Amino acid sequence: MSFELSSGRQEESLSPTGSSTGERKAWMTALETRFAETEPGLSTSRKRLIRDILDHPEDNYFLSSRALAKRYDLDPTTIVRTVQALGYRRYGEFAADLRSHFLTRITPYALLKSAVREKRSVAGHVEHTLEMDIHNLNDLRAKLDVKHVLEIAKRIDRARRILVVGVDFAAALSNLLAYGLVSIGYDAEAPVGSAGNLHQKILLLGPKDFLVAISFGRCLQDTVDSVIRAHAGGVPTFGLTDSDKSPIARFCDSSWITSIASPSFHGSYVAVVSAINAVLVACAQIHPQRSLAVLRRKEEELRSRWYTPSLGKTGNRNSGKHA
Repeated sequence: MSFELSSGRQEESLSPTGSSTGERKAWMTALETRFAETEPGLSTSRKRLIRDILDHPEDNYFLSSRALAKRYDLDPTTIVRTVQALGYRRYGEFAADLRSHFLTRITPYALLKSAVREKRSVAGHVEHTLEMDIHNLNDLRAKLDVKHVLEIAKRIDRARRILVVGVDFAAALSNLLAYGLVSIGYDAEAPVGSAGNLHQKILLLGPKDFLVAISFGRCLQDTVDSVIRAHAGGVPTFGLTDSDKSPIARFCDSSWITSIASPSFHGSYVAVVSAINAVLVACAQIHPQRSLAVLRRKEEELRSRWYTPSLGKTGNRNSGKHA
């Protein structure tokens, strides 16, 4: 679990259709890469075994060589020799790459299935989730480099427009960042609606704009396509993701890696929200007087949106009728 700045835009020709060899390789995990390189020399039975392990990492990543052999009704030596045929010296090296493969291919279903396997009580699952949230936040605090926060804040400040792309569960994160930036005077937006609407927004961007992409694990297709299209248009890109092997980290100009590890089926966004808050604080403090002026104007024009109790009412739902 880490929080770091990485640079990962691919030099190969990229296209959202996946036709580029360079893009295809960028999506592959270390285990997939080894399999692709050794596949021509593998027997049919070994190819079938490796494909099944790769297709179901959530069922296999935690198994020992003996347990994996039992699952596939094979002799343990067959598993070891197959692993060696992929170029691994020890089963432990293979298991580590299989776990990384699982993490980059993770889905809400896989997360929940893995959590259910742990046989905790409901209360135990809740406690475990809170523990992981705290751990992720502490990890962020220990590894956060304030210089990187300032660099991104300055890049946002120079941009004409900022587009924040996050879909599904990440939509709440993209809305938080975009709305916060607008609140202090930046031209920012988190597009909603169809993939077509998102695509049109990307086409309006240019080199003077800035795209922030937020996605984790396998990463969602629409978000990754947005980065690739922005790259094609010369738009600077920045990503928030959870692995330097993810498509977001690989395709963005730079990215922050922050853990969302959690037994929750949707992941833990506690550390990600904290990272976003750090960016918003930095952006607000770059031009504090402008930030204050925008917030003051908003407060004066939208004063009526705050709750004001009506005269003659206590506001207590259980107080009963007044005489």
